[in-house]
Amino acid sequence: VQLQASGGGLVQAGGSLRLSCATSPGTFGSYALGWFRQAPGKEREFVADISRNGGTTHYIDSVKGRFTISRDIAQNRLYLQMNNLKPEDTAVYYCAADRLIYSDPSMISFWGQGTQVTVSS
Repeated sequence: VQLQASGGGLVQAGGSLRLSCATSPGTFGSYALGWFRQAPGKEREFVADISRNGGTTHYIDSVKGRFTISRDIAQNRLYLQMNNLKPEDTAVYYCAADRLIYSDPSMISFWGQGTQVTVSS
């Protein structure tokens, strides 16, 4: 499984960004996908995931109502739409794939490289 994240950048608080993760063809049918993030000096944490059939999504409480995870099977892309961004959302964001996405990052089999998101106050 190959994953490549992009779309990060610098944005003011209240702004929006959309992260994208390019995946290998066929990934969506075999794996659940998710987004994690790691802020400076902190552990990597789960942000959101979407099930293999796309029917179920989960989010950490701090992003509920602001972030939306989605996928485009035809384009082999995973997205994270981030609205009303806050300075505490500043982190390197990673896309991930596995049979199941666990909140514990040590249990994830496949990672993309990170993309930096910086939210200024």
